[in-house]
Amino acid sequence: MSRPSIFEFAGGESAFLALAAAHHERCLADPVLNHPFSHPGHPQHVARLAGYWAEVFGGPALYSLSCGGHSAMLDIHAGAGAQDDLGERFIRCFVQAADDAGLPDDTDFRAVLRSYMEWAVRDVLAYSPRDSQVAPGLPVPRWSWDGLQGTDAV
Repeated sequence: MSRPSIFEFAGGESAFLALAAAHHERCLADPVLNHPFSHPGHPQHVARLAGYWAEVFGGPALYSLSCGGHSAMLDIHAGAGAQDDLGERFIRCFVQAADDAGLPDDTDFRAVLRSYMEWAVRDVLAYSPRDSQVAPGLPVPRWSWDGLQGTDAV
């Protein structure tokens, strides 16, 4: 018997929308993360973030189709010169947002979410130096119960 995708296990699109909204609120409340999150960005930032995470975890490829995939996401964050503890704060907000959003309180599920976000933060912060360039055409990574899928994912 196979396990459902993480996307399905979490509760689908509505679960990822709740996660993205809760995460955004937590970031706004954080004294370091508040600065980048309080600036007006894309008017559909939360929905786009939810779509990206949903795609990462096995949901439909809507982010790739409408927003340009992983390269586009990295491009938004590239060259930001992020502070040293920004990543840990972001991860902490994400983990707490899973509770706020009412996602399943399953040990394996929560470990997969955290593992992904730790990887994702390292990936994004690698492009933090001001002169960083993002390669075009990078696909959204796919994350399963076993972690990052495929060596060509990112």
